[in-house]
Amino acid sequence: MTSLSGSLERDVTDSPGITSEPLMLEKRVSWLFIAVLFCAQTLFFISLLGPAIIGISVKVQTLVPADQKTTALALVATLGALSAVFSNVIFGRLSDRTTGRFGRRRPWIIGGTITMLCGLAGVAAAPTTIAMALAWALTQAGANMVIAPFYASAADRVPKSQRGLVTSLMGLSPSLGVMGGVYIAKAFVANMWLLFVPMALIAVVAMLLYCIVLPDQRMSVPPPRLSWKEILQTFYVNPRLFPDFSYAWLSRCLIEIAMYLFVTYRLFFIQDRLMLPVAEAALIVSTGVLCYTLALMPSALIAGKLSDKTGKRKVFVGFSAVVFAIGTVLLAFVHDAQTFYIVEALLGLSYGVYMGVDLALVMDVLPDQKNPGKDLGIFNIAKAFPQAAAPAIGATLLAVGADGAKNYTFLLVVAGIIGIGGALAVIPIKKVR
Repeated sequence: MTSLSGSLERDVTDSPGITSEPLMLEKRVSWLFIAVLFCAQTLFFISLLGPAIIGISVKVQTLVPADQKTTALALVATLGALSAVFSNVIFGRLSDRTTGRFGRRRPWIIGGTITMLCGLAGVAAAPTTIAMALAWALTQAGANMVIAPFYASAADRVPKSQRGLVTSLMGLSPSLGVMGGVYIAKAFVANMWLLFVPMALIAVVAMLLYCIVLPDQRMSVPPPRLSWKEILQTFYVNPRLFPDFSYAWLSRCLIEIAMYLFVTYRLFFIQDRLMLPVAEAALIVSTGVLCYTLALMPSALIAGKLSDKTGKRKVFVGFSAVVFAIGTVLLAFVHDAQTFYIVEALLGLSYGVYMGVDLALVMDVLPDQKNPGKDLGIFNIAKAFPQAAAPAIGATLLAVGADGAKNYTFLLVVAGIIGIGGALAVIPIKKVR
């Protein structure tokens, strides 16, 4: 059984793939490690984000009347996101403190992927909205049991000279996951089991392969027990002591809120704005996601490499956030599929630059470089909290002055303003150029 430790002391071990030596971040990681990390993360996000973007919306409409779909979706998405918020931080810290022969990240990565698989099977089988919401919460708990330790495993091993490249790939994976997941969802929109379960099985295998090549760390000296104050501090980083990390957190949180205000209701937006049935709307959404991802891929990779070469992070993050905010507002003027595709490509281009550099910036300003799991867990709240907040905020904005219709224009303008706030938040960061 895995024991917990906060000590950085190491013991010598003969277990394959486990290192008991102190971190040596000046040593470059191999291309094999980068390739397996990227593939495993991408397959993981395909299994999670296809259901999140389309599958949940489709499933909801099989359980409730059409006039209740927005409220039901908000319930499911909010409960799942709350589960994600707490799970990410808790399991990030536990992975920092885990000892045992399998290392400190591996047990959580494997166990979380299996938990996510069980949750997705539960969503597919759910007979009611409440059952579906609980199953989606389990899915998010399992997924975030993976995410914080997975990101921490990269922070453990990747030196600054490779962070822009590796984090640009890591930023690319979720978008590829959305694209792959959306196309799978479109293909199996009529079969809940095929939509939710097979890709999750593939994700389990992919994460097992990643854990095989991961040179994980082993810590064997148990630390003192945590006090209640230390436990509560698991969810907190003092902004006065670590202002750069706090501003980076705020920037990501605002950008993610801006994004999820639209993404949560994207399928409904296309259905209602273009007056289409769910199958045709899903096709347009999937094509839009394709345009978004094709624009995102080169921009993320180029921005990551340029950031490594120039040593600059803030200019890439700030400028891309401004363009992303403008693109979000432009969605308010979409009344046909072709315009939707153009705006999605602009959003993909800007978000690619943002994601290609932002995670590298965050890793550069982590409060504790030797135990990144806790702090990356806290940072991931900036990604998970918007998923909890956006459905409720979005439902309120959609109802403003809409006379029974959905006020998508107001929703998107507010989202754009929030995105501008995300761009401004990187300006005070001092440690990174």
